[in-house]
Amino acid sequence: MQAVAHHTHRHAHGPVADSVSLTYDARLLRRKRLVTTGGEPFLVDLAQTTSVDAGHVFVLDDGREIGVTAADEPLMRITGDLVRLGWHIGNRHAPCAILPDALVVQREKVMRTMLEQLGAAVIDFDGPFTPEGGAYGHGRTMGHDHSHSHAH
Repeated sequence: MQAVAHHTHRHAHGPVADSVSLTYDARLLRRKRLVTTGGEPFLVDLAQTTSVDAGHVFVLDDGREIGVTAADEPLMRITGDLVRLGWHIGNRHAPCAILPDALVVQREKVMRTMLEQLGAAVIDFDGPFTPEGGAYGHGRTMGHDHSHSHAH
C-alpha cells in the first residue's frame, strides 16, 4: 500500500526518512503523487491547496517524515536599478527572490524582454527558487485571504 501524507510541518522532528525535490510551481499542491529521491512513491493529500517551502516535511501516515528541497529550475539573475525593476516585476505579480545585489525570477521570454528594455542586465542560470513570501511575510501572493484576521 502506498504511503500517504495528510499534513506538513515546517521542520523535521528528527532525521528525515527521505526527501523530495520540487520546483517552486510544484511546491503548490493539494493532492498529488510524488516520488522521493530514494524512489519511494507517496501520495500527498492535504486538506487545502498549500504552498510548501523548502525545509518543510511531509508527515506520512506511518509517521515517517519526507523532507522538501527546492529543485533546480531555469532562472534569471537581474541587475540594474533594482528598485525600479522590482516595481515592474511586482506589477506583473511575478514571484521574485530579493538578493542584496540582484533580483531572481523564473526564466520567461516576455519577462526577459521587458527587463532588458528597462535597462536590466539579465543572466540565465539554473538553481533553487525560493522567492519572497506574500504581502504579509509568508506564503504566496494569492490574494489577501490567508486564514487569519488582521484585527488589532
